[in-house]
Parts: sequence; C-alpha cells; structure tokens
Amino acid sequence: MSLLDILVLVLAGIAAGAVGYATGLASIISYPALLMAGLSPMTANVTNTVALVAVGVGSFAKSGRVLLAEDGGKPLARASLIALVGGAVGAGALMLAPSSVFEVVVPYLVAVAAIALLLQPRLRARVGDRAEHPAWWLVGVFVVSIYGGYFGAGAGVMFVALAMVLTGLPLWRATLLKSALLGIANAVAAVGFIIFSDVHWGGALAMGAGCLIGGWVGPPIVERLPAAPLRIAIGVAGLGLALWLGFGG
Repeated sequence: MSLLDILVLVLAGIAAGAVGYATGLASIISYPALLMAGLSPMTANVTNTVALVAVGVGSFAKSGRVLLAEDGGKPLARASLIALVGGAVGAGALMLAPSSVFEVVVPYLVAVAAIALLLQPRLRARVGDRAEHPAWWLVGVFVVSIYGGYFGAGAGVMFVALAMVLTGLPLWRATLLKSALLGIANAVAAVGFIIFSDVHWGGALAMGAGCLIGGWVGPPIVERLPAAPLRIAIGVAGLGLALWLGFGG
C-alpha cells in the first residue's frame, strides 16, 4: 500500500466518520475506498469493520455523557449487552457461512429501514404507546447488531429507523445511540476478525485514524441540523445504498 493510498484512506475515513455519524452510511464511503486501495472484498469487509470502531469511539467520547445520564445509563447498558451478543453472532456468521447467504436479502433490509425512516412520523403515530415496550426495542437491537457484525453497510440507518419508530428519542439522540450501539457491534466483530480473519492493518489504521476524527466532529454538527430534512436525507441516501448493494455492490 503506497503513501498515496494511506492518505486517501485517512481522508476517506474522516468523511466516513462524519457522514457515518450523521447518516449511518459510513460504509458507503469507507468500503469502496478500501476496495480502490486494492483489497479483496472479504479483506475490505473485515478491515472496514475494524476501522469503523473508531467512529463510535470518537462520537461517544464527544457526547456519550448524554446517553450515560439517562436513568443512570441503565437503558444504554441493556441495549449495549444485546448489541455485543448480536455483533458476535453476525461476525461468526460471516466467518462460517457462505458469503452468498445474505447477499440477496441485504439490499431489501437496507431499503426497508430507509423507507421506515422516511415514513417515521406516520409509523410512530400508528404504533403509539406500544412502541415504548422495551422488549421490541431490544429484539430490534439484537437483529440489527447481527447484521452489523456480518456486513454493516446500512446498519446505522437501521438503528436510527428502529430508535425513531420504537422510542420517543429525537433524531440527534437516536443518532448518538446508533453510533454507540453500532460501535459495540463493530467492536466485538472486530475482535473476532482480528483473531480469526485477515485484517489489512495498514488500511485499518489509516482508515481508523480518519474515522476517529470524523466521529469526533460529527455530534456537534448533527445537533445543529434541522431534524426533518436530515431524516429525509438519511432515508433517501439509504435507498441509494440499497440500490448500490443490489445492483452495483
């Protein structure tokens, strides 16, 4: 890997970190950048997962105290434990199952999450108080975390849509929660990949350094953006990602 490749990966990581925090679509920047640097799809996938841990670290270090302050951090602790288990299951599936297992359904999962985010006000009004039941939220966290540990492109959109429909959180809080939970799912998957798979450490460190910076600058930017246009932008970008995964990924 040349110095130019490393520089490009650092810059791509900064963009992925900031965009990933704001939209949950970090992989739409980071994964293609790793492919362009010459990594194989499998190596790019596991390297991408390791690098994206830095997004969660950066964003949580910047504003994680908001989540920790909620009921003494108990809701975050419960969801984090579920995300950890789900991420481990997803990483195991990636290393043990044929890569074709999820290739067909992944674009549809991302598309459903994007549509749910676009329709969030109507869905939230329809489910009403039933959405506050914690069991539904935790089941959703587990399922999305499995996907996040397996591949992850669009998992952030899924987490944001889940939080917006099944909780009463505003968008910026849902975005922060998404980064924390996705970071945990990525972290446990990354540990498995480091031990059992082929991580390209040059690419992971270069991308990770950029992601750390991007994750740090993301929270204050999102807090100042208007919620409705940002939600629509994330939903539309999610649909674009679904099309890319389905026809061009």
